[in-house]
Amino acid sequence: MNHTLTPARSRLALFALALGGFGIGTTEFASMGLLPEIASDLDVSIPTAGWAITAYALGVVVGAPTLAALGARMDRRRLLLWLMVAFTVANALSAFAPAAPALVATRFVAGLPHGAFFGVGAVMGTFVVGAERRGRAVAAMMTGLTIACAVGVPVTAIVGHAVGWRWSFVGVGAIGLLTLVALYLWTPSLPSHPETTVRSELRALRNSQLWIAFAAGAIGFGGMFSVYSYVKPLLTDVTGLAVGVVPVVLALYGIGMTAGTLVGGRLADRSVLGTVVFGMVATIAVLVAIALLGSLTVPAIASIVLLGVASQILGLSLQTRLMDVSPAAPSLGAALCHSALNLGNASGAFLGGVVIDAGLGYLAPAWVGAGLTTLGLLVVLTIGRTPPPAARASEPTATSPTTGPLEPASASAGAEDRAGDLAAELRAH
Repeated sequence: MNHTLTPARSRLALFALALGGFGIGTTEFASMGLLPEIASDLDVSIPTAGWAITAYALGVVVGAPTLAALGARMDRRRLLLWLMVAFTVANALSAFAPAAPALVATRFVAGLPHGAFFGVGAVMGTFVVGAERRGRAVAAMMTGLTIACAVGVPVTAIVGHAVGWRWSFVGVGAIGLLTLVALYLWTPSLPSHPETTVRSELRALRNSQLWIAFAAGAIGFGGMFSVYSYVKPLLTDVTGLAVGVVPVVLALYGIGMTAGTLVGGRLADRSVLGTVVFGMVATIAVLVAIALLGSLTVPAIASIVLLGVASQILGLSLQTRLMDVSPAAPSLGAALCHSALNLGNASGAFLGGVVIDAGLGYLAPAWVGAGLTTLGLLVVLTIGRTPPPAARASEPTATSPTTGPLEPASASAGAEDRAGDLAAELRAH
């Protein structure tokens, strides 16, 4: 443990990081529960409004490796503060976007700090509690994300329906401002390792297995987002649920994700690649069930909850696989996990919107999703089964904690690998 901090100060620092995780998790999924309101207010179709989801995901894809590399030599506390400033401003601007193009632009900017915050936050959290307890630090931030899926997203859906979608983003901006204050007050200064450079970060890109795992995640995880991006109109227009029931289903989905984390962690401890295959097969089965039974109330709700379970098993195992094939645990290689899964977010939302715009209805994205995940499964089974390379002795690899919830389709691999980086840094100091 960092003995320069009191136990109370350490807990407050972890709370500040968890609060940031809550805000980021809420804004990542908020648009998906607000698409009808956004489309109506901005006078565009729901698939066109869905570009806001795609833009956020692309922001994560671009921002995670870019900001991880550019901020490699910056003090970790200072970098966290700047990342949260960007997050807060972008969400506030989203609330006041006058038209769809402006909203798409501000959602892209809001996504830029997403991956880097979780990676750098894990380094900070590990410094606070000690390298030997890094799982606690990661779990603290990921708890914020789990609560976001179970509470924050349904609340934004309720607020958006009651008083307008813009107030939901105002609320997220307020969470960002509170996080900024908490980080400033409670996190300590943490200089980067003196030997860290952009060039050292880029060495992660030489591993072909890293790119195969990246492709499997980017393609396969798009299946879940092809459906979840349009879950509100699916439940109201096809299943026939009242608008007020949708937040309840979103909360159940968040609970399903938590269950998937617990199950996926245990399964991945036995076989990471086997869990990837199981997660993809389970996701395909659930997506087919949605496509066939989405018009029936009980099967539709049950399938949405099971989608949360299956997709989180898949997401967690894919993140662990990305760690396994990045043996030196470099920051940039870890950040690619965020890029891969959010590229799946972007592609799933986009392709789901394409089939809706073609007049095929809100069940059609489920078939698109099943196809995407099947393609990801083929990547794994044909070229993705090579054992990961051995880690260099000088740089420990990270392992995925199973004692606490992890980020849905976004941060644990980056967080864990950065935690491994910090262990090396502490020894160097």
